[in-house]
Amino acid sequence: MTQLLYLHDSYLQEFDASLVAVDGTGVVLDRTAFYPGGGGQPPDAGSLRWPGSAARVIEMRRHMDQLWHVLDGPAPVVGTSVHGALDWDRRYVIMRYHSALHVLVGVIYKQFGALVTGGAIHPDRARMDFSLEDLNKDRVATIEAEANRIIQERRRLLVRYVSREEFERSDLSRLAGALLPPQIREVRVIDIEGFDAQADGGTHVANTEEIGRLTITKTENKGKINRRLEIVLSS
Repeated sequence: MTQLLYLHDSYLQEFDASLVAVDGTGVVLDRTAFYPGGGGQPPDAGSLRWPGSAARVIEMRRHMDQLWHVLDGPAPVVGTSVHGALDWDRRYVIMRYHSALHVLVGVIYKQFGALVTGGAIHPDRARMDFSLEDLNKDRVATIEAEANRIIQERRRLLVRYVSREEFERSDLSRLAGALLPPQIREVRVIDIEGFDAQADGGTHVANTEEIGRLTITKTENKGKINRRLEIVLSS
């Protein structure tokens, strides 16, 4: 199974690895810093380099518990040592948006008890859907102001792990109707120090000050008890 380096170091931009499987232009590495996508966060892009050649990583796929890096050209043979490099500018802005959404989720959960019903992150914006009936202009202004207050307090984002049993006794899930797969015995948690903690498998900044200013640019009614907020960040 591939060692997932991003789980322990979101700032790792380059790494060395070996190929353990090849299928056409897809390769499996023994270790990787490429996030494969999930939970609304898109997969990473970047490149792999090996003696005499290199290729772009243009897609990430999961299949049969294996993590495949899809290349834009021919792959080397099994056993080849490769050097991986992320498209760091893209990854970092996605990390900022992901952490901003966690602040937003924490604010809305504490104010209204609403859970997340969907979400998506892009390099230039992000959106989150909540189990809310009412999202009037005053509420939106209050949510935005409180989110920016938390961001400006320069709170650390910490990674910790809890047992399945502890997770099931906690309120660490912010997803409506989410069920933990039976094979997971340990749950990764992102803790915004002194504010909120949520189960999460993605990449984040180390401190809220890196997020920048959050602006809610759009709201939508997505159903009887479902409201969408779209955000953009500025420095």
